[in-house]
Amino acid sequence: MHELSIAVSLIEAAVEAAANEAGTVRTVHLRLGALSGVIAEALESAYQLARVGTPLERAELMIQPVPVVVRCRGCRTERELPMLDALWCPACGAAEEVVQGRELEIAALELET
Repeated sequence: MHELSIAVSLIEAAVEAAANEAGTVRTVHLRLGALSGVIAEALESAYQLARVGTPLERAELMIQPVPVVVRCRGCRTERELPMLDALWCPACGAAEEVVQGRELEIAALELET
């Protein structure tokens, strides 16, 4: 379960950021792409375990799902993929480049000062 190591890393990064701002973290806002390789529910569970005994013990994790957006190399158009079964353009058959959907990043921290 690599989500536990990710949760620990998120907590460490949030603690460091909050120390620079002299505040207590209330909420960690995370952007999580559909192609990140991370299961949101597993990360949420891992976060609940990892935060115990840390300065984020009472901080919530808010996960914002990020859909996959691709750019067709042939048509030069961008579109959100409703399903992740193929990365080929339905219009021209060209390969598509992933523009969005691999994110695993802290978007914001809500602090209490």
